Amino acid sequence: MKQILLLTDFSKNSKNAINYALALFENEACHFTILHIPTKSVYTTSDLMSAGNKSIYDSLVKKAKHKLEKFVKTLETASLNKNTTFEPVVDYDTLTDSVNQIINKNKIDLIVMGTNGATGAKEVIFGSNTINVIRKVDCSTLVVPKGFLYKKPESIFLPLDMLDSLNSHAFLKLKNYIKQFNTSLNILRINPKDDTSIEVEKDQEYIQTHLKHVTHSYQLVKNMATHDAVDNYLQTQDIDLMALLVQKETAFERFLTGSETKKISQDLKVPLLILHSD
Repeated sequence: MKQILLLTDFSKNSKNAINYALALFENEACHFTILHIPTKSVYTTSDLMSAGNKSIYDSLVKKAKHKLEKFVKTLETASLNKNTTFEPVVDYDTLTDSVNQIINKNKIDLIVMGTNGATGAKEVIFGSNTINVIRKVDCSTLVVPKGFLYKKPESIFLPLDMLDSLNSHAFLKLKNYIKQFNTSLNILRINPKDDTSIEVEKDQEYIQTHLKHVTHSYQLVKNMATHDAVDNYLQTQDIDLMALLVQKETAFERFLTGSETKKISQDLKVPLLILHSD
């Protein structure tokens, strides 16, 4: 049974990501852990007054648990997958600590969350919660853009910079998803300079050996900034999901928090699958 962790703050964004996950795995046996971490902003004066002689903590926990259990009940009612189970969890730890604890306890295979762009700024698609989970949690993470409606993934886009390698544990994880959903793979090796790297030769050797039974395409782009190459590809190709191989924190920082990524994020309209190498 696949173990999936869903994060919710009851926002439209997070609910949309959860609906995407339920549709994506509708034909699989799954155990969904739904995690909610209340923020201080939800503590109102009425909460404190209603606590009475009970501890404020107990009162707030009870309220949050009731809200989450009610939400999970709606998911159970709507789910057509009889092989699906749901487990609501309310925690008051930090987000990443709580997520890591659940990963260790439930052996989580995948985290699914919305983009959490709380700032409202157009150029910021990844909120602090999303960034922290990807940066500090060593688990595959699927980030669903705001307002993205589910579509069965038939094509996966994998951009590679000159530090990424197909011969990695992260790519092995991606191959499992390709096999599971029977998708095509579109690889774009991006070289901002005008030289042919040895990585291209390694790519071809790996593809010929390990991707014989996968429908795929491979392109090399030179003399083009990463954000321009990714943006052009997404605009001209029919892509359902984008994947990133995270080899080390520096690569993640460069791609997701650098100025180039802000430009990519403005037009990112498909779910993003982050895959970590051990």
